[in-house]
Amino acid sequence: MFYYVLKYVILGPLLKLVFRPRIEGLEHVPSSGPAIVAGNHLSFSDHFLMPAILKRRITFLAKAEYFTGPGIKGRLTAAFFRSAGQIPVDRSGKDAGQAAIREGLGVLRKDELLGIYPEGTRSHDGRLYKGKVGVAVMALRAGVPVIPCAMIGTFEAQPPGKVIPNIHPVVIRFGKPLEFSRYAGMENEKAVLRAITDEIMYAILTLSEQEYVDRYAAVVKAEEAAEKAAKARKFPRIPLS
Repeated sequence: MFYYVLKYVILGPLLKLVFRPRIEGLEHVPSSGPAIVAGNHLSFSDHFLMPAILKRRITFLAKAEYFTGPGIKGRLTAAFFRSAGQIPVDRSGKDAGQAAIREGLGVLRKDELLGIYPEGTRSHDGRLYKGKVGVAVMALRAGVPVIPCAMIGTFEAQPPGKVIPNIHPVVIRFGKPLEFSRYAGMENEKAVLRAITDEIMYAILTLSEQEYVDRYAAVVKAEEAAEKAAKARKFPRIPLS
């Protein structure tokens, strides 16, 4: 119930007023039945902009940290994300991927839309990174189409670390559904999963026109953070007084 209050009364109208998103290809999103919407991930606001413009309810897999914050603020944040249709997924540990797949398949079994970001994390520099194969596993196991989606302009509107968004035009572009029934029963074949995931990422790339990086975003982020820390140790700040 609160999901629809957020969508039509509180958050949805506010997001449309601030971002004024232009929607393209909405006819590619099925009006009924299970499907996966796979998109790029540039901004915190992505979680809410897409649900605000879709006619159907969509459920996203979100990082568990949004649901485990301390104190009153943490509880309010967790309640907000649950009300907005987000499902917490623990991304740490070797079983994290399997947990996400189980949660995603549960959504699809209810004939609902599942939203997923194959990159696994937000892009920290606006580029599109290599996709993880969980989206391919879910598409094959559930036998559902994948609708590629590109969020354009959300990085400029709300880059990482910015709380209050900038006024910037946003485009949400959906592509034609991708169908993978030709690979039925092959969800344990690594080469097949990689091929499907790369096809999905190429479709997103075509829609978004981003620069593509054939590496995982989390790995690049970790390397850049380590490099920054190393420079800080090598050239420590000298107090001015």
